[in-house]
Amino acid sequence: MLCLGIECTAHTFGIGIVTDKGEILANEFSSYEPKKGGIIPNEAAEHHRKVKEDVLKSALKKAGIELDNIDLIAVAIGPGLPPCLLEGFKFALELKKKTKKPLIGVNHCQAHIEIGKLMNKIEEPIILYCSGANTQIIDNREGKYYILGETEDIGIGNAIDKLGRLLDIPFPAGEKIEELAKKGSWIPLPYSVKGMDVCFSGILAECRRKLKSGIKKEDICFSFQEVAFSMLCEVVERALAFSEKDKVLIVGGVGANQRLKEMIEIMCNERGARAFYVPKELVRDNGAMIAWNGILNYMQKKFLEPEDINPNWRVDEI
Repeated sequence: MLCLGIECTAHTFGIGIVTDKGEILANEFSSYEPKKGGIIPNEAAEHHRKVKEDVLKSALKKAGIELDNIDLIAVAIGPGLPPCLLEGFKFALELKKKTKKPLIGVNHCQAHIEIGKLMNKIEEPIILYCSGANTQIIDNREGKYYILGETEDIGIGNAIDKLGRLLDIPFPAGEKIEELAKKGSWIPLPYSVKGMDVCFSGILAECRRKLKSGIKKEDICFSFQEVAFSMLCEVVERALAFSEKDKVLIVGGVGANQRLKEMIEIMCNERGARAFYVPKELVRDNGAMIAWNGILNYMQKKFLEPEDINPNWRVDEI
């Protein structure tokens, strides 16, 4: 069985082709890059509209198949930016009409989780979901996702990009901030954990004040990472203690950050747990994860023939 998956929730338009054995035949993408600042949803959707056919051709060529060889079509229908989701959904409907193949709706957050479980061959870990719009600590058990804690304001990825704009670093800012942090030294920043929830807006406000007072960019980047990632380590450790589990899976784009992985690894080693990560080519938004989740949904008879997008679809609603 071959599934073609369409990722279209934010700045990336991706198409992946995956078998029901979990073999990734293609995983092509094109990302919208704003001239300045963050994502402008309508501009991102226009980018997706322009590149969709080229990305499709590239994916089919990489997989060595024709469109008619596809058995299923999967598309991310939420959560995400409505103009971007709608563009991908309309393209999925076009392909369904052309191929007469089943269309399966996919939750973007679940797709990040399930591709991570596939790559690491693990079941029911504690999940640190850390992407642009989302920061959640999730317990996966008995076919359900339970959110044990989450951000009370903005996602860690969004916070990193806001820090990037503050420091005149182009979007996406994560890699450059990580690079600058390696040259920085410690300065005090607010630490905000409330039970199992976290907040990042206060750290950003203090970073702005520090920058205006003449503190170096490198010191701000270093300290931001140390504080924000320490907050995540604290709530993940509490989730491990509560659930009595011994596995942590980091998913979402910020999961590519080496310092975050180091800190989670240290915490896990101290309590006899193991940390698992997603390969770089799959940790970002991508079509392969949508295709794999589409296969899972098809086998479980879930989210078949979706009627519309669902921009605010939470993973614990599945």
